[in-house]
Amino acid sequence: MGRPESGIRMKRREFLESGVALGGAIVGAGLTDASRASAAGSAVSPAIASALRHSVCRWPYSGIALDDLARAAARLGLESVELLDPEDWATVQRHGLTCAMANAPGEPRTRITHGFNRLEHHERLVPAYRELIEQAAAAGVPNVICFSGNRAGLADDEGLEHCARGLTAIMGAAERHGVNVVMELLNSKVDHADYQCDHTAWGVSLARRVGSERFRLLYDIYHMQIMEGDVIRTIRENHEYIAHYHTGGVPGRHEIDGAQELNYRAIMQAIADTGFEGYVGQEFIPQRDPVTSLAEAIEICRV
Repeated sequence: MGRPESGIRMKRREFLESGVALGGAIVGAGLTDASRASAAGSAVSPAIASALRHSVCRWPYSGIALDDLARAAARLGLESVELLDPEDWATVQRHGLTCAMANAPGEPRTRITHGFNRLEHHERLVPAYRELIEQAAAAGVPNVICFSGNRAGLADDEGLEHCARGLTAIMGAAERHGVNVVMELLNSKVDHADYQCDHTAWGVSLARRVGSERFRLLYDIYHMQIMEGDVIRTIRENHEYIAHYHTGGVPGRHEIDGAQELNYRAIMQAIADTGFEGYVGQEFIPQRDPVTSLAEAIEICRV
């Protein structure tokens, strides 16, 4: 049975710019009774063992209070609620969780578009990341996210060089504190027009250029299926440069079930087979009850 692709669909950039409570939009005027029960813990079963460590991104579930989302995540066997600012880390830690991936510093509406590929951004980004890395280390947060920024006419080789220069300036702090700086691969075809780090090969070239074990990539399966496909082979050939994964159904970025084109169980098995020790973060936009969809996604990804 097909799913509607319009009406409630929102890109992460648009969410950051608008501050809309997306979770509430997904389920109508507010949370459903089932979601309230699930978030409170009464309708969620504990997870069984998994070869992978599981996380959930905060922004698609913003209609659920963070405290309730963390409680539900813990009961599902997740280890993390991610893409949080420092002031929210303590909330998830109270439930025995971590924040597997910290939000980038700075203004939410420009975090993705104004990245390391412009030299004029380095004066702001370098000290901000040094501070964030220190905060993350103190709180036990293993990864902080970063972005290339949009091309805006900048050639890919020049953007690569600029990113490498800015990132190298913060690698000393990352290495000293044991925190990974992780650049996300995003599609520039549907969701993030003109974004520069939009192919795995470009990201891998950047990782090689930076040359630090503390700089790696966030391989977003949804985004890279749109840009290049060939997901499992790409993961197998480049896993040493990948510190984190995100999910999302293609097309539409909704649930990762059989109504979309990716075989997520096979992809998760391929990730596990590489010996991956990081986190897989659910970043799909639920069309049904949010917590129920999250539980189903974790079951699919449990290998």
